[in-house]
Amino acid sequence: MRDFIIKFAQTIAQIVTAPMLILFFLSKNKEVIILDVRRWIKIVNNTNESSPIWVNLLYLLSIYSEFRNLYYYRIKQGDSIGFFLTQGFRIFYKQCPSLFIDCNNIGSGLFIQHGFSTIISAESIGENCWINQQVTIGYTTNGRPIIGNNVTISAGAKVVGKLSIDDNVKVGANAVVVKNVPNNCVVVGVPAYIVKRDGVKVKEQLI
Repeated sequence: MRDFIIKFAQTIAQIVTAPMLILFFLSKNKEVIILDVRRWIKIVNNTNESSPIWVNLLYLLSIYSEFRNLYYYRIKQGDSIGFFLTQGFRIFYKQCPSLFIDCNNIGSGLFIQHGFSTIISAESIGENCWINQQVTIGYTTNGRPIIGNNVTISAGAKVVGKLSIDDNVKVGANAVVVKNVPNNCVVVGVPAYIVKRDGVKVKEQLI
């Protein structure tokens, strides 16, 4: 009975959210949105992986306000019509209010686990990145970060200034990154330093 009620509630929520498909069909970024949907579904509910994309899209839009932020970002990106359309939809389909996304380019598959008190202001972000809650990715007078592919930025971390985080990097919880991070590293601490490089434990300062 409980499972039936949950499923029924989810179905109603998806029906209510259905008008948001208009944005998808008008978007120039359909392919990227589809890749976003596939990654999110794989992470949050892999039992739905075989469902049609539009069903999974509605599922995510109806449940995850963080996904709505990313969705609106995709719709607006490089599209003035999309920008104006999203303004109206945002009145009825709310975003996560404490999640801010300001980035010139974000690769497909960005997963935002919790959007609480999170600022994403980078020059660019690669594919299949993962950002947790209370993260600040921000700028100084020198510029903003460039983040590579398959980067995880854990809860409470700060990545600030003109720097690059290369591919396959994990930034530990509450770390403060103010210098470049090379490929295949795990960094922790304040200021951040490398504790693992290419799968081998080390203790190295960032340069």
